[in-house]
Amino acid sequence: MNTKLKTAVWLALGTAVISGTNNFLTKFAVTVIPNPTVFTFLKNAIVGLFLIGLILLFARYKEIRQLQKNDWLKLAGIGIVGGGIPFILYFTGLTMTTAVSAAIIHKTLFIWVALLAVPILKERVGWIQGAAFVLLIAGNFVLGGLHSLAFGTGEMMILAATLLWAGENILAKHTLKNISSLTVAGARMVFGSVIIFIVVLFQGKTSLLTGLNGEQWFWTLLPSVLLLGYVVTWYTALKHAPATLVASILVPATFITSFLQMIFIDQAMNPETLVTGVLYALAIALLVWQSLKVSSNATADAERAHA
Repeated sequence: MNTKLKTAVWLALGTAVISGTNNFLTKFAVTVIPNPTVFTFLKNAIVGLFLIGLILLFARYKEIRQLQKNDWLKLAGIGIVGGGIPFILYFTGLTMTTAVSAAIIHKTLFIWVALLAVPILKERVGWIQGAAFVLLIAGNFVLGGLHSLAFGTGEMMILAATLLWAGENILAKHTLKNISSLTVAGARMVFGSVIIFIVVLFQGKTSLLTGLNGEQWFWTLLPSVLLLGYVVTWYTALKHAPATLVASILVPATFITSFLQMIFIDQAMNPETLVTGVLYALAIALLVWQSLKVSSNATADAERAHA
């Protein structure tokens, strides 16, 4: 496996750990903050400011000055479709359902990404990746079970957010061809925060932005730090690996969420969680094996071309 692809796989696995932990903690956070839209704006705006700082630190402002109108339109689209509307839908929906149910729905993301990536990005899904998909789907439902999904308003809002994020993945993958992952991540959070702030204004909830107590700020900052790690690792992985691969590796985040719930809330060993862990491990092994195989074939073809 080439170095960039190997790094992308590890980053995607790191994203899964961050996502699973964040999903578990955010369920508590949205019960502490008085309004999910206000919570979402504060969290995303904090991450946006961090990313602006990182862009300045790594001198990405030179890249930003060279962006064309079409580039700005793509970045704005990523902010709206990925960093704005779906966050409102997701965190509002999260107040109406369980963290595990939310994670199960969100982790169908790889299915929607694959359905879009094959015709639009011309990515290929072979039998190995197909088998991994089956294992991931099986693990998802062994973990949560169809009985845990009521498909009420909250679940439907999370599904809508997931579909929008799938579209964002395709747009981001295309945009990352010429723009750094840090700049794309920054645009996602900054443009997205503007959209969310407009919604806060429309709801007449701006007074809540300055009335948070210490506990509420803690539950705002903690998910913000995790979200920063999520977007940086996610976009970097997406830049160097196929969208279907990166989205698939994110699925075990559901296992992380359930495992944390089992330890800190249920305080009992759940056999379904262990079975899911095995299924996910097999799926990830297949995905990495396929990536290794594709990378080796590409290297061999390149060597023959130069022979």
